[in-house]
Amino acid sequence: MGREITDRMIFVPTGEQSKQLIIEAGLPLGSIDALPPIKVIETKMGGVTALHVATGLQDLGLEGLRESLDIAFDGADEIDEDLNCIKGGGACLYQEKLVATSAKKFVCVADYRKLQPRLLTAWKTIPIEIEKNAAPKVKRELITLGSTGPKIRQGGGAKAGPVVTDNGFWIMDAPFPPLLLKSDLKGHDKGDGEHGTWEVHNLGRRLKRIVGVFEVGLFHGRNGFQVAAAGEEGGGQKPVAAYFGMEDGEVEVRTAKEVHGVKSMP
Repeated sequence: MGREITDRMIFVPTGEQSKQLIIEAGLPLGSIDALPPIKVIETKMGGVTALHVATGLQDLGLEGLRESLDIAFDGADEIDEDLNCIKGGGACLYQEKLVATSAKKFVCVADYRKLQPRLLTAWKTIPIEIEKNAAPKVKRELITLGSTGPKIRQGGGAKAGPVVTDNGFWIMDAPFPPLLLKSDLKGHDKGDGEHGTWEVHNLGRRLKRIVGVFEVGLFHGRNGFQVAAAGEEGGGQKPVAAYFGMEDGEVEVRTAKEVHGVKSMP
């Protein structure tokens, strides 16, 4: 991709590392809160988010800028049959959720091993971004909700102490039993933790209510198609499609339309 193309793009990072890569490469640096009110296309190259702006960078700084992306691409640590995702293995879950919900369509690209019948099948923990002073309280509440041994993520290697996110918070990795889909709920089991099981959406909402929790690495609820059908701006946490690179080199595609019977956007 030459400069004649990249000079017509804005690159929006999801963290400090990708920000430095953009600066070092001499690429136009942008941010979610400074997007022009025109159609943009987001792509990712080496962990860097790029926004193609049709009318050029001179539009930045004008009044009436809005947070709107046509499409966002990102990976996931695990994806279930209903396209719910776990993200946050790289400790950038808040920024990634901000980008996903700022896009009309969020598309996930992942290795075939990331596709599992239910979340927390192979990837055993939910990353949760927390305020460090609340860590003991958050841990106690997670245990009462059924998490077995939640732990503060450590830097490892040459970095001593807890992982610190770009927002200045810590990451707590919370193990739970595999999460149910709404289609799994039968009889008296409402997936609310009462019987030792949680449905994805129920647990995601409950975790966000814990005082001291900044963001949760469950991407669930509505996708961009459903947000648009409701006549609302922005997008949803769930992808409208997921592309999986298979072991034989082929690509398998799962779409929200196939999973939910959702009408596609034009």
